Amino acid sequence: MGCSKWRAAFNCGHLKVQSKLSVLFTMIILFTYVFYCLSGYCDSVPRPVRQGDLQGKLADEGAEAEQLGAYNASPVSFVRDGDAPSDNMSIANSFGSKKFPQAIIIGVKKGGTRALLEFLRIHPDVRAVGAEPHFFDRFYDKGLEWYRNLMPRTLEGQITMEKTPSYFITKEAPRRIYSMSRYTKLIVVVRDPVTRAVSDYTQTLSKSPGLPSFQNLAFRNTTTGLIDTSWSAVRIGIYAKHLENWLRYFPLSRFLFVSGERLVTDPAGEMGRVQDFLGLKRVVTDKHFYFNQTKGFPCLKKPEGSSRPRCLGKSKGRPHPQISSEVLLRLRDFYRPFNLKFYQMTGHDFGWE
Repeated sequence: MGCSKWRAAFNCGHLKVQSKLSVLFTMIILFTYVFYCLSGYCDSVPRPVRQGDLQGKLADEGAEAEQLGAYNASPVSFVRDGDAPSDNMSIANSFGSKKFPQAIIIGVKKGGTRALLEFLRIHPDVRAVGAEPHFFDRFYDKGLEWYRNLMPRTLEGQITMEKTPSYFITKEAPRRIYSMSRYTKLIVVVRDPVTRAVSDYTQTLSKSPGLPSFQNLAFRNTTTGLIDTSWSAVRIGIYAKHLENWLRYFPLSRFLFVSGERLVTDPAGEMGRVQDFLGLKRVVTDKHFYFNQTKGFPCLKKPEGSSRPRCLGKSKGRPHPQISSEVLLRLRDFYRPFNLKFYQMTGHDFGWE
């Protein structure tokens, strides 16, 4: 009997010791957890990402990318002419990565570049900067890190794009873009150079009403009919000359030449060519467009959730001033040999006659 009492007392004491140890162990765990949370460790633990959160984040990033003035990032590194960074460099996080553009619309001014970019942005696999960065012609000294920070974030399978039409006529632009990536795809929207020059003049005239007449600006001597190629409105349209500079760095296979005229008369057909060139599925089709008779060019049909269709701004589709047929004929004669050379270089006859 005494032995049984001794065993019972021992077992009871043993259970009390186990209970105390369990309580002590639990308190140690709780103390450790509280300590780490107060240290900020808990905040660094990754949380599950909801699809709605992801879409909202991407939408915010897209809005930020369009406000170029909001970016005041100091360049981490400066790449001089001739330096070649890795083609696959990117700044990544859980919401995508900021990459250098895989495709750039490099020209030409008043050719239809804004329309092309807006049409492309319908595509779910295209992410583009809204404003023109002008990095390779005006802000190259800010460095490539500054440039990349302007880009919107992209997910796997999406491509990054930008458009700055003045690149096409900038002597240093081909070498600088090649230094960034020799695999960059280059899109050039071209238009009848005579019509393009008039459109260019019309835009400038709307900002400077006191501008001299088109004729006075286009000719050095109106009597002899000598064209003034120093005037940018004329110089931009000498496409063959500018293309020669680009072909020193990029093969013809890296270019797509988009017809500005066809972008108006057959936007779906021309967009098909662009999507093929970019390696994208043909998502943007004729169902997305309707022709605006007032503006004289196609607009995007009303997207879901929107109260009205999307057309380019009031500055697009301005009526051109009256210019004498003789002036236009002389200008057309001037461009003819350059146009023919451009057709030969690109292997495409644009029919500007």
